[in-house]
Amino acid sequence: MIQIEVVKNKSESTANLIRRFTKKSKNSGLMRKARAIRFKKRSKSEFVKKKDALKRIRHQEETEKLYKLGKVTNVYGKKSK
Repeated sequence: MIQIEVVKNKSESTANLIRRFTKKSKNSGLMRKARAIRFKKRSKSEFVKKKDALKRIRHQEETEKLYKLGKVTNVYGKKSK
């Protein structure tokens, strides 16, 4: 874990000390890492991946069928008749 330490100089104001601390913390990448952990998305399970793939295939077959029957004129960039 990264620890950031800033020591106040003799003639330094508190505002300047806080400014120096925020600059150091931004450069360390601590906040970026914390946000990445906080907002990380869960990866899909194998079951959900399979289900989505089957749904995609089923939808593709259905649109191909409708295209062959002439009920749909343009399917995914195919040239219309």
